Amino acid sequence: MRAMVIDKYGKVPMRLAEMPAPEMEDYEVLAEIHAASINPIDFKIRDGKVKLLLKYKMPLILGNDFSGVVVKAGAKVTRFQVGDEIYARPRKSKIGTFAEYIAVHEDDIALKPKNLTFEEAASIPLVGLTTYQAFADILQLEKGQKILIQAGAGGVGTFAIQLAKVMGATVATTASIAGTDLVKSLGADEIINYKTEKFEDMLKSYDAVFDTLGGESLEKSFDILKDGGKIVSVSGLPNARFAKEYGSGFFKTLLFSLATKKLTALEKKHNVQYTFLFMEPSGEQLRILANYIETGKIKPVIDKVFPFGDAQKAMEYAESGRAKGKIILKIK
Repeated sequence: MRAMVIDKYGKVPMRLAEMPAPEMEDYEVLAEIHAASINPIDFKIRDGKVKLLLKYKMPLILGNDFSGVVVKAGAKVTRFQVGDEIYARPRKSKIGTFAEYIAVHEDDIALKPKNLTFEEAASIPLVGLTTYQAFADILQLEKGQKILIQAGAGGVGTFAIQLAKVMGATVATTASIAGTDLVKSLGADEIINYKTEKFEDMLKSYDAVFDTLGGESLEKSFDILKDGGKIVSVSGLPNARFAKEYGSGFFKTLLFSLATKKLTALEKKHNVQYTFLFMEPSGEQLRILANYIETGKIKPVIDKVFPFGDAQKAMEYAESGRAKGKIILKIK
């Protein structure tokens, strides 16, 4: 099968290669991939930035979510059959959606929302699961609470604004002038122009922050939270609490503890909780999201669709930070 691979870690371009078709286990389906999306985790994996958490053999097929059609079902698969249109975020040990086929566990997949194209469906799994787990599992976001969503016009932000509104929250977000109309149309209640305004000066007593940027933006987010507030980050550093829960062992836990010393001090100073989110695949949660989509409560936001052969261009465009919504690879 054709696949986009890297041969080593670093800022190296992907290459189109002929790779063996995936071997399928009893609880897996073999899916023909119709579309995949580009996510920040793709270039973090490529650059070797998550090597402490994830180890891969080279050559490595990149790609972390997809939509497609089941072409074969394993002997113990009970919920899916050949011909089913599905979408999924495969488990971290089984990534590789920038390819024509993938083997994926039945627990990690769901039927594609009926009202979406394959390209639209491919935009949902990673950002959808990330946001759902941040809001429902960690923040336990409730009606009437106030949340800041960083980078509202981005791939994660466009989904997060919509889900926060579905859950009844008041949403503030950061965006440029170019992204203002988009985030407003998605339901943002307060929009901060990050080029001319400082969110930390404009917002107070917020219940929650969903951080997609890390760095200074993450650190300043502590200032806007009320006592007992919560921050979830997908771009900050894992802390010692995460490392223990992830089973990282003493040495890695110590490393993460030292690396997040400043964040831990900010947690104590403001009496808030910081959580690093490393999203897990879940077919069950994808079914919940499919219901929101099919009932019109959430819609996909796509910036550009690239042909499979232009996957490297798509990655470069994603890294430019100019995209409003998701970037999709059309594979079939």
